[in-house]
Amino acid sequence: MPKVHISKQKVYYADTDAYGVVWHGNYIRWMEIARTDFCDEVLNVSLAEMQKQDIILPVASVEIKYKSPAKLYDELIIETSVSEVTNVSMSFLQTIKNAKTGTVCTVATVKVAAVNGQGRLYRSIPEPLKSRIEKCQNDET
Repeated sequence: MPKVHISKQKVYYADTDAYGVVWHGNYIRWMEIARTDFCDEVLNVSLAEMQKQDIILPVASVEIKYKSPAKLYDELIIETSVSEVTNVSMSFLQTIKNAKTGTVCTVATVKVAAVNGQGRLYRSIPEPLKSRIEKCQNDET
């Protein structure tokens, strides 16, 4: 079973729109933060260190479903796991839920590609990143 990382986020006034609910773009920002934490804490690899090794993981696509709005002062959890790995990309499954009620706010699949500093696609995700991803996908814990 793939390793799932949990991040926490509180909704602040600045996160809401004129309707008093979380502005849709903030979910994507929170997912970006959660993916960075996933890389740091689960894959044990810093995005800054990868960049120094000429490995960058830009977002190639986002498929998001907005299910229920989060509101001011809600406590949220963001669940992040790797759902698919190909030679050149990996996809994350990310779910944002209300921590108290368990209500799902959003579900997204975010695909990132492995490119170098000039934006050229690698033919294969470079090591040691590839082995770390595969290990976390097969994590039994």
